Amino acid sequence: MTENNIPKHWQVKKLGEVCNTTSGGTPSRGNKSFYEGDIPWVKSGELDKGLILDTEEKISADAIKNSSAKVFPKGTLLIALYGATIGKLAFLGVDAASNQAVCGIYKNDNIDSNYLYHFLFSKKPSLVKQGIGGAQPNISQGILKNLDIPIPPLPEQLAIVSKIEELLSDLENGKQQLLTAQQQLKVYRQSLLKAAFEGKLTNKGVKEGELPKGWKWVTLQDVCNKIGDIDHKMPKQLETGYPYVSTKDFTNDLKISFDHAKYISQEDYLNLSRKIKPEKGDIIFPRYGTIGKNVLIDFDKEFLVSYSCAVVKPNKDKVLSKYVYLYTLSPKVTEEIRKYTVETTQANVGIASIKSFVFPLPPLDEQQYVIDVLESKLTVCDKIVETIKEALLKSESLRQSILKKAFSGQLI
Repeated sequence: MTENNIPKHWQVKKLGEVCNTTSGGTPSRGNKSFYEGDIPWVKSGELDKGLILDTEEKISADAIKNSSAKVFPKGTLLIALYGATIGKLAFLGVDAASNQAVCGIYKNDNIDSNYLYHFLFSKKPSLVKQGIGGAQPNISQGILKNLDIPIPPLPEQLAIVSKIEELLSDLENGKQQLLTAQQQLKVYRQSLLKAAFEGKLTNKGVKEGELPKGWKWVTLQDVCNKIGDIDHKMPKQLETGYPYVSTKDFTNDLKISFDHAKYISQEDYLNLSRKIKPEKGDIIFPRYGTIGKNVLIDFDKEFLVSYSCAVVKPNKDKVLSKYVYLYTLSPKVTEEIRKYTVETTQANVGIASIKSFVFPLPPLDEQQYVIDVLESKLTVCDKIVETIKEALLKSESLRQSILKKAFSGQLI
């Protein structure tokens, strides 16, 4: 190894010294005929296919002549320069042009294109970091050309690529198995919730379409003291005061985060809370956008939730809050949501519709039994989900480790 941590017979050169690069261009949108040709025209958002054989838009030969767009030959490696796609890579499987957000790196005899692909993929995190800043994050061709790239002899490049692809193929197979297991757990969770609120999880021999003895169908309104929302007028937002949260403050694990909540004055809080105020034991039920991403309030805190959500207040003499909450996550409620959703600019469910949701009501002691059995099984699911998440994170770390070893001469 040299002091650059690569084998002594390797070289380190700037990418611009060993590769010819150029970016594309966008023909004038004012000339409709420019977009009526048969030349594939690649946009950066399309660099997720690995190999590009076709494109959403095509341009004409006149468009090429009258703009900075140019035709790249089949086999050119493309890399995205702008926005959220920075560092995305794809090969051209056909001759094609691209817009200016894409840089084309031409094939040459000095460096294997697949070797270069994997090298640039390994550099994506640092490229993204360099692109941060400005109205739209971007990297320049100058940044690409100035990248230091370790270059072994061509036969060694091919051997490294072969080993990388063998190891990454095994890693990808393992990742797909984890993702499949993750999806199967989602299906299993829903099957548990379905069985729980059909009475089948805690009762044997329940016939299809029937409820266990002692259970009955009611509506959500029948078991709640109140279901409502606050006035639709948006209160003035302040830097401090009483928290005023919306669905964007709901976390993926169905909790409320107050870290970035807006605040309102005491006067607005008192006025709005006269209509309905969320309290411990209530369920917050989003009515717009993220419908069904419900939250059980299991803490004491004074706050308000925006009119985009309903506040569901269970009647403790009739029903347990946790039972209602778990039911709102079940497939039966998904059916009810689908039935009552109004499709406008943004899909929404009205308060009256939520009140009308059908609800399976067992005696209070059996509600607790359903909760206990269901939660014990869901807890096992959650632990497996966490294990899968950790394994997926480790797989990404292993990918980077493989690439790091590859380009320091330690893989073969």
